[in-house]
Amino acid sequence: MNENWQLTVHSFSLHAMTTALRRFPHWPRALILAAMGVAMAAIFALDTLTDYAVAAAVFHTAIILVAVRWFSPRVVIGLTALCIVLTLASFALTPAGAYRTGLINMVISILAIAITAYLGLKMVAAQNAAHAARTQLLRITQTTSLGQLTASIAHEVNQPLAAIVTSGNACQRWLAQEPPNLAKAGQALERILGDAQRASDVIARIRSMARGDAPSRQSFDLNEAVREMARLSVAELDRRGVALDLQLATALQPAWADRVQIQQVLANLLLNAMDAMQHTPAAQRRIAIATQALGQQLVLTVADAGEGLSPLARTHLFDAFWTTKPDGMGLGLNICRHMAEANGGRIWATDREDGRGGTAFHVTIACAPATGDRPSTGLRHG
Repeated sequence: MNENWQLTVHSFSLHAMTTALRRFPHWPRALILAAMGVAMAAIFALDTLTDYAVAAAVFHTAIILVAVRWFSPRVVIGLTALCIVLTLASFALTPAGAYRTGLINMVISILAIAITAYLGLKMVAAQNAAHAARTQLLRITQTTSLGQLTASIAHEVNQPLAAIVTSGNACQRWLAQEPPNLAKAGQALERILGDAQRASDVIARIRSMARGDAPSRQSFDLNEAVREMARLSVAELDRRGVALDLQLATALQPAWADRVQIQQVLANLLLNAMDAMQHTPAAQRRIAIATQALGQQLVLTVADAGEGLSPLARTHLFDAFWTTKPDGMGLGLNICRHMAEANGGRIWATDREDGRGGTAFHVTIACAPATGDRPSTGLRHG
């Protein structure tokens, strides 16, 4: 009974030591090692002074567990060997008890010490591997996110920059006339300024999307936003020989969305429509932009007169980095989808409803609620 009481007290002491060491992770390792040495000496003394029937050496496993938590694998292996040596010495020095029972207990204790050390080291190795994998995954994720952000900005800014170049060339031509056509040159300069501001807004919106910020929703006139984009696209439409038809519904409710993002969606759809008609006869190159009300939503439609979409293209239409264009990046429609969904709408493609060849893209936009019912715009202050 006395021996059992001693084992119980010692077991609680080891548990208390392990718990205390884990609660104070900043203790010096030398102090921890000293505490482990004291515990090992106590286990050795207890195992030696009791008879063979008491397998006190098994408590060396607690020492191994603490070592695994605090020290390198080399130190753990050294302590494991020391614990085994102490177990053997204790068996040799034990004065009383059944020898056969003591031999079995010694073997069990040594196996327990060795297996604990092996499993502890494997666990630490697995944790280190998992940590390294998480670190690598985080690095890959950061690199991928940075790459996608860079590609998105490059793709989106390319449109206003191309429009600036086109308007700049037009401005030079107007100024080179005799006499210079200052009115037309002034209009070209206004388009340049508008496209430069649009490029700045695009970068700001894409950075905001990358940070996960909510769109800056506001009430605006969808038809006026369409007309503004049409004016900014005149030079590119003229360069490609594309006619533009505006079929804007009257008396539309104000839209409730991020105006810049909706205009960017429209700009992408216009550019895709122009690209889709590269092989269309010049006389048939025509894009139709329509707006209409559908319940509590507005629908913006952009239809081209191109060759239409193949079944494969319909399947991957909004996938990132998938494109049918030789020089395309495969980001335009993916960004359109994200922007439409971020503003509470959706985007999809159909064949033209008038029976003509080509594709129609539809975007839903929420109508502006009553002034008192409007939610937060997502704008940040401060």
